[in-house]
Amino acid sequence: MSALKIKKGSSKHSAYNLRPNFSDVTEVHTIAVLVENEPGVLARVIGLFSGRGYNIDSLTVAEVDHQGHLSRITIVTSGTPQVIEQIKAQLGRIVSVRDVHDLTVEGASVERELALFKVQGAGEKRVEALRLADIFRAQVVDSTLESFVFQLTGTPDKIDAFADLMRPLGLAEVARTGVAALARGA
Repeated sequence: MSALKIKKGSSKHSAYNLRPNFSDVTEVHTIAVLVENEPGVLARVIGLFSGRGYNIDSLTVAEVDHQGHLSRITIVTSGTPQVIEQIKAQLGRIVSVRDVHDLTVEGASVERELALFKVQGAGEKRVEALRLADIFRAQVVDSTLESFVFQLTGTPDKIDAFADLMRPLGLAEVARTGVAALARGA
């Protein structure tokens, strides 16, 4: 009797799906976590990421309910779909965590970031920096004879594009708040 010639991963001759159901594609996800505002909560959340070698691309934290002592942590992270699911599951197991939402999966969301840019320059570079700031709707929040400080609010992509254009004009410093995000609709 000859052996069956079944290709690896084939389910034609088997009751089991032998194909791997995981992906090695890295995705970027925005996760909103509602936590009780108490000492050590942020350290536990950060510890979850650092202890498992996950990266945080952006992190914002603020108290959103003074009466209920609740804070919202918005985390932008990247990983395979399995890693993202594991992150959400492990966040949900932390005692002080009330709610975990993956805004990337749940539908449309609004993401904004605030950035400050210090641009140093004179002459034509100074004029060009002001012109570009006007196009991007950046506000001048400080001005000296040698530099400007621009304030810009928008998506992370918009802020990256503004920074790329300001670099050749004398970009000296950048400060970014990180992404704040909310789901759209009801």
